[in-house]
Amino acid sequence: MPIPESFLEELAERNDIADVVSGYVRLTRRSGANQFGLCPFHSEKTPSFSVNTERQIYHCFGCGKSGGVINFIMEIENLSFPDAVQFLAKRVGLEVPEDGRDENRGRRARMLELNREAARFFHAQLMAPQGRIAQEYVVKRGITNMVKPFGLGFAPDGWDGLLNAMTAKGFTRAELIEASLATAGKNGGAYDFFRNRLMFPVIDVRGSVIGFSGRILDDREPKYLNSRDTLVYSKARSLFALNLAKKSKSGYILLAEGNIDVVSLHQAGFDSAVASLGTSLTADQARLLARYTGEIVIAYDSDAAGQKAAQRAIELLSPLEMRVKVLQIPGAKDPDEFIQSRGPQAFRDLIERSGNQIEYRLQRVASDYDLTSDEGRSEYLKAAAALIASLPSGIDREIYGLRAAEKAGVSKEMFLPEVERFRKRRSAAAKKQEDREATAPVKAVQPKARELRYENVRSARAEEGILRLVYRFPDRFGDLPLTGADFSSDALGRLYDALTRRIREGRSISVAVLSAQFTAEEIELMTQRIVQQDDVPPEAAEDAMNDYIKILREEKDKAVRQDDLLAYSEKLRQKKGLGGQDG
Repeated sequence: MPIPESFLEELAERNDIADVVSGYVRLTRRSGANQFGLCPFHSEKTPSFSVNTERQIYHCFGCGKSGGVINFIMEIENLSFPDAVQFLAKRVGLEVPEDGRDENRGRRARMLELNREAARFFHAQLMAPQGRIAQEYVVKRGITNMVKPFGLGFAPDGWDGLLNAMTAKGFTRAELIEASLATAGKNGGAYDFFRNRLMFPVIDVRGSVIGFSGRILDDREPKYLNSRDTLVYSKARSLFALNLAKKSKSGYILLAEGNIDVVSLHQAGFDSAVASLGTSLTADQARLLARYTGEIVIAYDSDAAGQKAAQRAIELLSPLEMRVKVLQIPGAKDPDEFIQSRGPQAFRDLIERSGNQIEYRLQRVASDYDLTSDEGRSEYLKAAAALIASLPSGIDREIYGLRAAEKAGVSKEMFLPEVERFRKRRSAAAKKQEDREATAPVKAVQPKARELRYENVRSARAEEGILRLVYRFPDRFGDLPLTGADFSSDALGRLYDALTRRIREGRSISVAVLSAQFTAEEIELMTQRIVQQDDVPPEAAEDAMNDYIKILREEKDKAVRQDDLLAYSEKLRQKKGLGGQDG
């Protein structure tokens, strides 16, 4: 059953969008009814994310993300519409009506319950005699004190240990397969997904077990096995141990490579360590980190793979207005080995002395060239100039330009103009790209979502104009001689019908309420093109509406004539075909 509109209206009124967004985005600038901050959905250095408190919408002028308060929570928390409603209701102490529960909500709750029971099973197995191999590994790694805080466990080396235990508790094989705790076998059977592994529950910031990561305890591959993506778990949008690290008072988050590295760091007293799960850092994970800290210390392994992953992480983290440091670990392959040989205080000192990401990248560039030769110095300076030219701060370009010049043994007067030449090339390339986009007007006006693309751009633009005027002036245009069937765009037509129905019924027009009837992509289109824009002054509204309707009807008549012509052509073709047979 749908959630009652009256409840959605109250929910939106009680959850002011600026208050909700402020929990994720620092809104630093105000302009009228708009507040601005850095967009949480894409990397940027200049705030282009706006929150309009009058219309209760958000819009990013950079990436185009738009919507109301429910859409914001859906996007930022990766929730379905009903779960986002539940999230906001809980925030303000409301109870969602029972008949408004989502059918997937029950499945999600059931899966979280199954994950919790599975975590208890794995933990009990670690404590039992059959968990001896995992106990020995825990002792060997020196992480015995972390077994309880992390809920560590053991998956027995069998085919159905977890399967039998969970089915005995009333869960079905299908549920275990859907939760990535079992794998479907032949002839309708199933077997445990994790076997003979030290188990690390993945816990989200709300304290729910959403998935698992397991480290093999023999020579089999892969070394680490992670849950497949499910209703409650997305590997690319989750971070191991963030639920613990968010409570740290250290002032920074340590980004490590793997689960065991994180547990070892916490054991040594570094309670802000987290790790991505089985992949290099993703853009979603980088934005997730930015919500909880202003400083990241990358503590990856010192091998080539670790350094490559560090470069990738720098590229994702740097645009998010966070201080990014990179730990270089002398005489050890990873943080754990360094701590074991030198102690926690030495590692803490290493963090304090760690260089920022610019210094690290310049060092990496220098390591690629032979600076004892003229050719090597020349190539190094070109690479360094390209890197320094990308820095937005003129002060940073001056400081690091001087350092690069000194390292290569040339004067800054010779080197800094080279940096500026690179900057001009970058600016020219960016300008060309802008010009290319500006000269592609049809592409520019098309919605981002492929399923919403306009077949008739001229008509659709007029339809957008009609919707804008209906939204802004419902008293004037709530009863036009049009229906959504007159529109060339199905999405815009349905939006028109929904708006005018609410106007006739005397209801308010709320993006939050409409979110229940339309997809996130459709609400984004509505917010971008209809709610956000004010392109017609009130005194010109009637003339503009007449112009829009005229265009809509012209294009509709043109389409009808085209259809008639095609039908006539087909009739002639068929007639000729029959005549040929008669002859």
